[in-house]
Amino acid sequence: MTVYYTSTTTLPSKDQQETWAHLVQKKNWRIVRLPSGYYQTEFRNKYDENRFHGMTRRTTIEEAEEAIDNTIEHYSEKIAYYTPEVVKTFE
Repeated sequence: MTVYYTSTTTLPSKDQQETWAHLVQKKNWRIVRLPSGYYQTEFRNKYDENRFHGMTRRTTIEEAEEAIDNTIEHYSEKIAYYTPEVVKTFE
């Protein structure tokens, strides 16, 4: 019996890759204190520098900064995963 199978990998779109590259830059992040006393992490809109999007809420500013660092690490790993690695070149 012959079994036929295929495997496909969907690569992220160019826009998605640009978004990830935008998110890994710490300069595109800020922490704001909400009236409730919580701290919210926000990232800058990549098309409009005056707009920010809320991401997470934390109880302390240290936890908020750690959340940003973890997000940056996460997207850095995604970029590295989808970036081809040259293993050998020929002259």
